[in-house]
Amino acid sequence: MRKGWSRRPLDEAISENQLKSIFREFDVNRDGKLSRKELKVGLKSIGIRFSGFRAWRAVRHVDANGDGMIGEEEIDELIKYASKWGIIVTP
Repeated sequence: MRKGWSRRPLDEAISENQLKSIFREFDVNRDGKLSRKELKVGLKSIGIRFSGFRAWRAVRHVDANGDGMIGEEEIDELIKYASKWGIIVTP
């Protein structure tokens, strides 16, 4: 498990900034973008079930520029989309 990752599910409210920080930790190769695989591993590490399918859907939903990755400019949309996974996001 990577430093800073938790296996505890996000069952309580989390702020947008906290969630952004968590998503940035998923960026294993530090290229500033999340691949579907990075997102899948990250979601699984925080207890999100069906992480592979959800990662695929998330990338497909928020990838505005069509590069198959989630970049910094698309992370806000990922935060909004995360609420569909049952994560309670506060401003």
